Amino acid sequence: MKFDSPLFDKVRVKPDKDRRKKTGGPACEWAGCKEIATNRAPKGKQNDKDYWRFCLAHTREYNQSYNFFAGMNDAAVLAYQKDALTGHRPTWKMGTGKRASRPNLRGTGTDPFGLFGEGMRAEQQARAEAARPIRNAERKALDTLGLDVGATPQQVKMRFKELVKRHHPDANGGDRSTENRLIEVIKSYNYLKSVGFG
Repeated sequence: MKFDSPLFDKVRVKPDKDRRKKTGGPACEWAGCKEIATNRAPKGKQNDKDYWRFCLAHTREYNQSYNFFAGMNDAAVLAYQKDALTGHRPTWKMGTGKRASRPNLRGTGTDPFGLFGEGMRAEQQARAEAARPIRNAERKALDTLGLDVGATPQQVKMRFKELVKRHHPDANGGDRSTENRLIEVIKSYNYLKSVGFG
């Protein structure tokens, strides 16, 4: 049994809608067509809310020939497709540090978790090192390694590896004459590591 048949509507107490074809309505806007316009088709990307009124046959023909990117060069089409990935909303790259000056939730303008790039983290670390006084034991340990007070942890580590390779008895053919110097280097490095240099 078909539910959209006119016989079924006669049996029902109250039909839900009139299923007879409408005879009136606007004419198709296709040149030379006198059919009734039953469908809408968009006029183009600049006219978002405007539509053509076409009959079914001309709607199909219009849709098959419609090209949204007509009149655009390849670069403009690629740019549009790239923007379509984000819904045509502005985006920023993560970790570039260009938006690092934007204040966080507390309004301090700092980056406590290092989310906005290495530049901010290095700046904070330099500020922390400058604020912390250098102790005499640290100066002596740095002097043992042959470094100045402004050495970075990477420089300390590289210098330690270099001195161990130079003074280790295995590197000197079993000669233990530089063993005391190696012990001083290891103690100095361990101390610097414990205070945050290594």
